[in-house]
Amino acid sequence: MAERRESLRAELAQLLQGRSRFVWEVGCGHGHFLTGFADAHPEAFCIGVDIIEDRILRGERKRRRAELDNLHFMRAEATMFLEQVPEGVLFESVFILFPDPWPKKRHHKNRIMQAGFLSDVAKRCAPGAALHFRTDYAPYFEAATEVVRAHPDWRLSPETPWPFELETVFQSRAEAYQSMIAVRR
Repeated sequence: MAERRESLRAELAQLLQGRSRFVWEVGCGHGHFLTGFADAHPEAFCIGVDIIEDRILRGERKRRRAELDNLHFMRAEATMFLEQVPEGVLFESVFILFPDPWPKKRHHKNRIMQAGFLSDVAKRCAPGAALHFRTDYAPYFEAATEVVRAHPDWRLSPETPWPFELETVFQSRAEAYQSMIAVRR
């Protein structure tokens, strides 16, 4: 694990050298959304992470085909990635789209939208940075909304429009979904 952390730290230091901000997608899947976002926002530097290697390989193929220099995909667990982001580099936006809802009560502790994770992300966000969350599992949406509402570093921003639409694989399978935007205080 220590070797993986060090490798991730070195890779991020090189990738983010000379950069002060980037857009982060947690659980980027096959890279559809972030590839489209990076293409539509060439001024934004974007990094997508996922723990499943095949997803990262597919995302990288999309990046190469689109010839996007402002986009990178990395295999990493979200909290480990967050720990290794170089000091002084901030998130300008964070996207969490259709994360595993962990529907069984005994597994709720595995959900990404937890107070501790939100605190750690907030420490790395520029003031006013937005956290974009979308799920097709209504109980998770309700729980995540309550966590954000109670968190001192974030405020819900229902007036803020969703910044970019591109249907993801998981979104295409959903009968319905809900979206939330929270802004760093």
